[in-house]
Amino acid sequence: MFVELSLNIVLMTAGAFLLGWLLSSISSSLSSKYKAKERDPRDDRIRSMEAEMRVAKTDSEKSHSNLEKLQEELTEAQAGIERRDNVITEQQTKIDRVSKDLKESVMKTRELRAELAERATENVYAEAKIREVETELSVAQASQDMLATGVLEYDTADGAEESEGNRHPKSRGAAT
Repeated sequence: MFVELSLNIVLMTAGAFLLGWLLSSISSSLSSKYKAKERDPRDDRIRSMEAEMRVAKTDSEKSHSNLEKLQEELTEAQAGIERRDNVITEQQTKIDRVSKDLKESVMKTRELRAELAERATENVYAEAKIREVETELSVAQASQDMLATGVLEYDTADGAEESEGNRHPKSRGAAT
C-alpha cells in the first residue's frame, strides 16, 4: 500500500517541516514583541470603556438600592400623612360637633335665662301684690279689731254724709 520512499526523501521532508516550524515560531515571537511595543489605541479605548462600564454598573446598583430605600421611605411617609389626615378629619368632625353643641347650649342657656328673668319679674310683681294685699288685710284686720274693741266708732247718724259715700271715723278720745 504504501509506496516505499527513500529514506533520504523522508528525512528531508521531516527536516523541512521542522525548519518551517522553527522559523514560524521565531517569526511570531519577534512580531509579538514588536506588536507589544505598538499597541493599538482602540484596545486602550476598549479597556477604558470597559472600566467605565464597570464603574457605571456599580453606581447604577447603588442608585437602584438608594431608589428602593427612598421609595420605601416615601411609602411610609404617605401612609403617615394619610393617618394624620384621617386623625385631622376626625378631630375636625369632633370640633364641628362640639361647636354645634356649644351653640345649642348657649341658645338654650339664653332662653332659660330669659325665662328665669320673666319668672323672677313675675315673682317680684306677685310678691309685691301679695304684700300689698297682706297690708290691706292687716289694715282691715286692725280696723276690724279696733271696731270690735270699740276703739274706733263710725257715726251712723249722719245720713247726708253716708249718701256721699264719705264716712268719718271717730275715735273715743275725740270730742263727740
